[in-house]
Parts: sequence; C-alpha cells; structure tokens
Amino acid sequence: MAAVIKTEFDQVVGRITQNYISDEVFVTKENRRLPSRSSIIILIKRLRSLMFPGYFEEKNFEYTDAQYFVGNTLNHIRRELRQQVNIALQYTSEGESREQTAEHSDEIAKHFISRLADIQNMLLKDVQAGFDGDPAAKSRQEIISSYPGVFAIFVYRMAHELYLKNVPFIPRVMTEYAHSRTGIDINPGADIGEYFFIDHGTGVVIGETTKIGNNVKLYQGVTLGALSTRKGQLLAEVKRHPTIENNVTIYSGATILGGETVIGANSIIGGNTFITESVPPYTKVSLKAPEMTFQADPPKKDEEKWVWDWVI
Repeated sequence: MAAVIKTEFDQVVGRITQNYISDEVFVTKENRRLPSRSSIIILIKRLRSLMFPGYFEEKNFEYTDAQYFVGNTLNHIRRELRQQVNIALQYTSEGESREQTAEHSDEIAKHFISRLADIQNMLLKDVQAGFDGDPAAKSRQEIISSYPGVFAIFVYRMAHELYLKNVPFIPRVMTEYAHSRTGIDINPGADIGEYFFIDHGTGVVIGETTKIGNNVKLYQGVTLGALSTRKGQLLAEVKRHPTIENNVTIYSGATILGGETVIGANSIIGGNTFITESVPPYTKVSLKAPEMTFQADPPKKDEEKWVWDWVI
C-alpha cells in the first residue's frame, strides 16, 4: 500500500515538474527573478510617508527636521526603486548587458525622484478636490488620513510615472496593491488630470487607455472600460477605453465603454447608466425615472402593519 502511494506521489511530482519545464511562465531566465512584491509595498509606504509626513508614522513630524527627513527618505526610495527596477529590466531586457541594465535602472530612479515634488503638488490638488466636493469631509487632514479614493489615486500617480518609463511589472503590482486595499482598480497607464476625486470608491474600474481631464469626480461602482476584449493581445496599444473631458461628474454604477467614446466637458452622467456613444458637452445623462407606487393596506383590529408594494 505504501509503495502504491509513493508511486502516485512520484507521478504527481513528475507531472508538476514537467509543467515547470514545458511552460516558460514557470521558469526564470538564466536564474533571473521577478521584482519583490513585499519590497514594492515597502516602497509605497515610504513614498506615502514622504508625500504626507506625519500621517502614517507613530512618531511626530517636526518641520525643523524636514530637510534631514526628506533627504534620508529619498535616499531609501532611490536605492530600493533602483534595485527593483533593475530586477524587472533584467528579467525582460533582451540584448542589454547587466551593466547597461543597471545604468538604465539608475536613470529611471533619478527621473522618478526628480518628479516627486510635482507629483506631490498634484496630490494636494486631488485632496483639495475631495474636500471641495464632499460636504461630509471635516478637513483636508481627514481626507488624507482616511479616504480610500485618495490612497488609490496616490498609488496610481506614483505607478503612472514608472509606466511612462516602460518599467515592467512594478507599476501594475503597485496599483493592484491599492486595488486590494480599496476596491478601486486604476490601471497605471490611464492618463488622469488635476483635481481628481473618487468618492466612496469601491468597485471603480479605470482602464489602461482611459483619458480623464481636470476636475473630474467619480462615485462608487463606475466603470470606464473597453467595449470588447475578445481580440486579446491584438488590441494592445489600441485606445479602447473612453475619454472623460474636464468638469465631468459620473454617479454610482455608471458604465462607459469604448475607445471612441468621449464624455464632453461639464457633463453629468447619472447613476446606473450604460454608455457606448459619445456625449456632447454640457449634457445630463440619466435613466428614465422608475415609477414607484404606494398601496396602503389598513391595519386590521389588534394589528399594526403597513404593506408597501414597489412597482419599478
């Protein structure tokens, strides 16, 4: 009996090992490895600490120590980012020597560092958009410390910079981490303007080739997606997600699909709408209001109840 079990065990071992050999997705190239997800998450936390000091650390932040804090944090970020980018490029690069890949990684890390002050200014505008657009917000500090939409946007803006430099793996790992934390799925390739706000946020999906202008506000459950992806990789690099122009508000549950679909500036898209054609500027789009009737059933003796019938 034991011999039979061992034979079956050995067969499973052999089959799984053969899968490793037969499909390159399982096999690293020349002992190269993929970037570390845990290291990327640590990088996100360092970046958040840099962008919003004093919010996510146990110790107090003193402005008298700001210069040392910024310099020290940037050194850690640059070193960690350079290492992970180098790993990613080594895995995907063909024809580059290790020295060339290391130099390329260093250039990307330097460029990323040079962009951080501008990204911080963008994030402050996003926070302001949240405060201006949400009467329930008590302060900008509350938005920074607790709003999931701001966290998802923060991670997106960091990942987008790396996406623009064609860094493999890392941008998507970053945004998927935010997705797992918030339920908000923003592809790092999306092009999103200033003063962007996602209220509530759960279930929001923003596709890779989406273009969003300034002062745009989304509510929960909004999908900015593609009409069809049946052609798969043949659609890579093709604009397949919508364009949302300036000053647009999109309410919960709305679905907007297609690379040629443009939502014109200053439009309002109502909840649960399904849009696959362009909408002119200054347009309000909504579903026809459902009919709701109330039919009262008076309570019988010694009974207190109301029966409501909903007709939709």
